[in-house]
Amino acid sequence: MINIKERLRNGESIIGTMINVFDNIDIVRIFKEAGFDLIVIDNEHGYIDYSKTSDMLNLARALEVGGLVRIPELKREVIHKYMEMGADGILMPNCTTKEEAEKLVEYSKYSPQGNRGVSLFRSHSGYKEIPSGVEYMDEANDKSIMIVQIESKQGVENIDEILKVDGIDAAFIGPNDLSQGYGIFGDKENPILIEAIDKVIDSAERHNKFSGIFTNGDPEEIKKWIKKGMKLNLWSNDTSMLMNYAKRGVNIIKNKKTF
Repeated sequence: MINIKERLRNGESIIGTMINVFDNIDIVRIFKEAGFDLIVIDNEHGYIDYSKTSDMLNLARALEVGGLVRIPELKREVIHKYMEMGADGILMPNCTTKEEAEKLVEYSKYSPQGNRGVSLFRSHSGYKEIPSGVEYMDEANDKSIMIVQIESKQGVENIDEILKVDGIDAAFIGPNDLSQGYGIFGDKENPILIEAIDKVIDSAERHNKFSGIFTNGDPEEIKKWIKKGMKLNLWSNDTSMLMNYAKRGVNIIKNKKTF
């Protein structure tokens, strides 16, 4: 298991990206070579099946890239499958309450922190002999990273209660949905949105947790959030990178205006 949390605790700034569509496992190798610290397989909006997700997580582990999954729903069976595949952590969309955060911990962490089912001779253990199940489970609990995505006014209002939950490691901003919730969709510089994001950053710092955000435009944009204390960030995704570079190349060839 790649210990992203240890790197965060050591003060590193982690940068990852989303995989939305391309389920060939070599996309993991490509993003590793590009320099990303982690990948998040987006199975909330995306549709990469279990077997392909498993392949990608296994390659991520072999390449020592963090491998996370954004889950489609808050269900034990879903979270359990991804953790058994060897996911280093879970990104839960649109967390609005402490109770939802507690469910994520219950389904993803072993006892006594949670109630994850115990089957140790699996992909997540590398099919290795486990001398001490208790030690292995304690280590897995410590290394796995659970991230709640804050995408609503309710989530912002409840952020302190959410981040008090033992086992929740980070709060992650989904700016599109969050701005939509405040009735200012896409207005990234609106003071209302900035204030909401700052509230999440401040809460994470008070509770000794981490925060981060997703951006999909100019890479410089993410730097301002890093300066504000966000250490666990995602930039762009597989489809945007391909489309943007393809458009730029075609426009140059056709003597059109570039962007």
